Formats: sequence, C-alpha cells, structure tokens
Amino acid sequence: MTSATEFAAEAAATLAAATGVEKHDIALVLGSGWGGAADLIGEETARVDAADIPGFDAHVVPGHHPVFRSLVAPTGKRVLVLGARQHYYQVRDAGKVAHAIRMAAAAGCTQLVLTNGCGSTRPEVGPGSVVLLEDHLNLTGQTPLEGATFVDMSQVYSKRLRDLAHTIDPELPDGIYAQFTGPQYETPAEVRMAAILGANLVGMSTVLEAIAAREAGLEVLGLSLVTNLAAGIGGDTLDHQEVLDAGAAAGPRISALLASIVREM
Repeated sequence: MTSATEFAAEAAATLAAATGVEKHDIALVLGSGWGGAADLIGEETARVDAADIPGFDAHVVPGHHPVFRSLVAPTGKRVLVLGARQHYYQVRDAGKVAHAIRMAAAAGCTQLVLTNGCGSTRPEVGPGSVVLLEDHLNLTGQTPLEGATFVDMSQVYSKRLRDLAHTIDPELPDGIYAQFTGPQYETPAEVRMAAILGANLVGMSTVLEAIAAREAGLEVLGLSLVTNLAAGIGGDTLDHQEVLDAGAAAGPRISALLASIVREM
C-alpha cells in the first residue's frame, strides 16, 4: 500500500513534469478573497489542472479554483500556488486535506502561506480585516497524522514570518483560529464556546493543513480575511455569498499585502 509520503512524491513528480519546474520554494494556499495575490507575486510560467495530478478531484465550491500555478518571483524564488484546497467538509478525510501540503513539501517547498476567509468573534475586527495567525484550535476531532507521529505544535506559525508580515503592515492584529468541520456554519453557542477556549476567528480550513505542514518541516505563515462576524456576534444570518462578496471587496487590498509579504520571504 502506498504511504501518504510516497503518494505526495508521485504527485510532486507529475507536477514537475507538467510545469517543467524541478523545485519550488514557497507554497501558497489562497482562500476566499485571496486569489488575486498570485497575479502580483511574479510571472506565471505554467499552470496545471488539479485533476491531472494524482490525488486531486474536480472542485465544486464556488470561489475556489482547482488549478496549480507556478510563478517566479522577482527574487528568483519559485512559488507554487495551490488552488485545489480540499476541505474536510468535502472529502471527510484529513489525509486528503493534507495531500496538497505534502505534495508541496515533496516539490521542494520549505515555506507555506495558508490563507482563508473566516468569521470573527471580535466586533472591532470586522469584515475586511486581515488577521495574522499566532495559534489555532483544532476542533475537528481529526488529524492528518497517522500512528505514533509526535509532531511539536508549540510554534505552528513562524514567529520569523509573523515579524516579517508586521514589518510590511505594523497594524496587522494577531488572532487564534478555530477550525470546525463544516459545511454548516457555527451556531452562536459554538462560537461562544470557541471564544471561551481562546479563539477569535472561526472557519473550516487551515488547521489540518498546518498540522501536515509542521510534520513535513515547513515554516508556516497564516493569514485570515474576516468575511463576516461569527454567528451571534453580528446578529445577521450567514451565507456563502456573503463570504464571496466580502472577499471580492477586500481582494485588491489584501492581495497587494500578501504579494508584498511573499516577495520578502
């Protein structure tokens, strides 16, 4: 039986053959609202449909694009844009969620930027705000790790990269992100629970990917775009179109911010 690491290596080899790039340096996962950053980071030299790479299925979530893009930054670093995020609510398999991250590591990446759209438990950090992740809560009850794989999680999100992001934008607030399984949005009671536990951001991605990244030894930076106040905080009902609209409104600004950070990595 093929191990997760071997399967990731197979995917990375297919990616290298399709892009003509033997080794990438930085991987990006661009969540809701963040997609425009890729066009500002550097020149695109290749793109590959995710369905052509082992382990990836066609995407069905509006606002997500199942394409891998290979960019070259002005510094000469190779950037791999992972546009085929497999959410846990889609596949119900933490290993599949982690597959893109493991492929990126097998492709040579040593740094990973994880982005998402999320809800905020803080009214003063409302829609359109960008928050720098300092830690997370895994409320999924799942892990991409198997067996006796004891991975240190005391510093998931790199202090060095967070400091770098703060030099680009000193006003970036820090936050703690809680991942729920979805696809249903959190209830007001669940949001209150997450806040009591220490979270001020809630969403349906990122955490399982960060765990896999740390297992692979990647240096991780996490950025969240607040697309809505979480249930019970703002008083409004939630829907996916709200997420897309908030992402579109903030897109140019946050894309420029992310591109500036990546160019300095």
